[in-house]
Amino acid sequence: MSSKRLGDFGEKIAKKYLESKGYQILDRNYSFGFVSGPQRGEIDIIAKKDDVISFVEVKTLTKSNGGLASLISPEEKVGFVKKRKIIKTAESWLMKKKIPLDTKWQIDIISIRVDLDKKLAKIKHFQNAVF
Repeated sequence: MSSKRLGDFGEKIAKKYLESKGYQILDRNYSFGFVSGPQRGEIDIIAKKDDVISFVEVKTLTKSNGGLASLISPEEKVGFVKKRKIIKTAESWLMKKKIPLDTKWQIDIISIRVDLDKKLAKIKHFQNAVF
């Protein structure tokens, strides 16, 4: 499975997971181009529960037998630079939607480890994981 297809698959799993937990999905795959160059920031899922908007980064890896990929958890793939980019992209979404920046919002990470052979997914939800 290509990394793009795996990522899309993981986002579908995360969307269903969030909806099952009472989140309302507000937007998906929101992207923002930075003035400083060709880089783009993207937020996989934007959801709301109670009075808090969650900007959700979804990271999906397949379960592999051995190798480096089995040593890294999906959430560890969200590094410092990615976190800063998510924050700026979240702020741009709030401004675009004319939502005050002092509204309660947070950045979550959903980590998904997929076992394609057994057709199982292990999901971890890290709330307010980036600050």
